[in-house]
Amino acid sequence: MLNRIIIAICLVVCVSPAAPRAQTGTAPSDSTIDRVIEADEGELETPSRRLVKWNEYDGPISTLRFGFGFLFDGNAFMQDQTARSQVDAEDKIGVRDFRLLLKGKFKTTRPVSWSIGYMYDGADDQWHFRQSGVMIGVPEVRGNFFVGRTKEGFSLIKVMTGYYIWGVERAPTSDAFIPILADGVKYQGYLAGPRLYLSLGAYTDNLSENEKFATADENFVWRLAWHPMLSEENAKVWQVAVMGREFKPDEGKIQPRSKPEAYLGPYYLDAGKFNSDRGRTSGVESFYRTGSWMIGGEYDWQHLDDDDTGGSALFHGGTISVVKELTGEVRPYNVAGSYFEAVVPKKSIFDGGIGNWEATLTYTYTDLDSGRFRGGKFWRISPMIHWNMSYNLRLSLEYGYGKLDRFGEVGTTQFLQFRILTML
Repeated sequence: MLNRIIIAICLVVCVSPAAPRAQTGTAPSDSTIDRVIEADEGELETPSRRLVKWNEYDGPISTLRFGFGFLFDGNAFMQDQTARSQVDAEDKIGVRDFRLLLKGKFKTTRPVSWSIGYMYDGADDQWHFRQSGVMIGVPEVRGNFFVGRTKEGFSLIKVMTGYYIWGVERAPTSDAFIPILADGVKYQGYLAGPRLYLSLGAYTDNLSENEKFATADENFVWRLAWHPMLSEENAKVWQVAVMGREFKPDEGKIQPRSKPEAYLGPYYLDAGKFNSDRGRTSGVESFYRTGSWMIGGEYDWQHLDDDDTGGSALFHGGTISVVKELTGEVRPYNVAGSYFEAVVPKKSIFDGGIGNWEATLTYTYTDLDSGRFRGGKFWRISPMIHWNMSYNLRLSLEYGYGKLDRFGEVGTTQFLQFRILTML
């Protein structure tokens, strides 16, 4: 019943001609490089130019803005006989997630912003708190501190909200190695001279023991990014980064596993649950954007102690993407957070334009075979097209071709996926 209510409400929002026209869809800003982040970093952010005003309140102590996001997915799997024997995938259509967001800025001399996120997860039919906490600007150390529940900060694609990425889902390696959220303290700083970005985070699961993202009792995450090229005038950005994560698996156990870039689908890769009291994840990434073109990716390694045998396991994998804005837009880059933001159409369909059309080709590879573990090897190549009808209304269509090497057999799956996205 809850699913039907949410779908009905959000579809009304999507198809109503009055609501999008009030929100408009013209570009919030002509800037291609953003240098400011707030407490909703990694979640649904406020465009540089206000699209609506009825959802904002300017109070005596703090501002307040209400927002929401809604994802409705369809996943179809065409498996050969071998793939079906490895894992039987059932076609599904339904809510990916529905989230509510409150955010604001306190009216203090020192910049202080806050956010509260609450999300319905369609895969497990439960509600969860998302990015929630306070961000305090500390110009004395060229950055800010976030206290609360937030993205760990391991990689660019993991820091970005899933509503803004150029794929339908993140790479299986990313989901197998890095939890989406954690509770703790994170520092982010940027030095304009050498063009260096640094993120440091320390987290525990004292308040999130029962959350599915709480796969570590405690962990420390860092990321260092350098920008050899950063030109607003030429719309060029080149970012290279290294990152690491030291962690203690939750209650001394861990289970590396991942879905095949289809959130409503089953787990294709699964190394099984085993005893481990220490883990380390490391990675490298690089992204280059020139005008309406972007190419980039990352590669990660996860080293885990195997307490059952006294040995260890090493899993690895990565992704690379080529992205083209067919209608000429430039995807903004946030240098203060070292991630890309949402693409904004030059002219939305509600203003008489054609919106933004984005074409993407992505390749992912994940290897969860190591020693006694046979979690599987999986690769997938995915051409896709995204139609951003306005800043807050998007349709995505994706085809995927993937192969799973597991249990001594290689199975092939073709994926057909669509997504309807709306946000405020």
